[in-house]
Amino acid sequence: MAEINLELLTTEETSHYDNLDKMSVKEILEGINNEDKTVPYAVEKAIPQIEALVSQIVLRMKKGGRLFYIGAGTSGRLGVVDASECPPTFGVPFDLVVGLIAGGDGAIRKAVENAEDDIEQAWKDLLKYNINELDTLIGIAASGRTPYVIGGLNKARENGLLTGSISCNSDSEISKAAEYPIEAISGPEFVTGSTRMKSGTAQKLILNMISTSVMIQLGRVRGNRMVDMQLSNNKLVVRAENMVMKELGIEREEAEALLQVHGSVRASVDAYRAKH
Repeated sequence: MAEINLELLTTEETSHYDNLDKMSVKEILEGINNEDKTVPYAVEKAIPQIEALVSQIVLRMKKGGRLFYIGAGTSGRLGVVDASECPPTFGVPFDLVVGLIAGGDGAIRKAVENAEDDIEQAWKDLLKYNINELDTLIGIAASGRTPYVIGGLNKARENGLLTGSISCNSDSEISKAAEYPIEAISGPEFVTGSTRMKSGTAQKLILNMISTSVMIQLGRVRGNRMVDMQLSNNKLVVRAENMVMKELGIEREEAEALLQVHGSVRASVDAYRAKH
């Protein structure tokens, strides 16, 4: 892969702020907050790109396809987080949305040296999941130049998968590798080059938008409620009881009994209505 001139990347441009080490705590916090305010506007400009990708993902997932994220460092961790939240939030199988990070699961907590520079490894990681042409692969890289991600996207595209990307630089390498690139140009970081900040926030917002809109389109939300969420702790059980009570106009005791029998808000509501 050709050597990248980091000076050409927006994410590597010099911060709008200087002498950070001379600032008061309040000045630092206000500066970070001022920069963060610009991120949703960068994401807003990318909505047409996000819409195009989501529409294609939904078509494939309705036929049995899955969604995979790949990334390194912060980008990889964000993909893993988004994927891991889908089963408890939407009640889908744990392997419907999968996040992979360069260096393996150990890299979630501790950086793995040179893992992101292996252009062949992502595809090897994906093959363990029997990945196929119904699946979608989204590569995540703030710089848009991570070899692990680019290699995975190129192989996926060669094998007929739907490919998308999320980056924070224009005309990046992963945008060229993906059929449906998303570019949120969030600008220089408060700490120059620290893409875990604004770039990471932009990526997180976009991942939220992708997974949530896909799940809604797949019927995993009713009205505005997570009717298929897993009841894995007391807070979620109470939330589910409240949903059932509001939806059916019944008391908590009856809602609790329904949930104990049927296991989800959707199943409880449907079972109750089938009898009344």
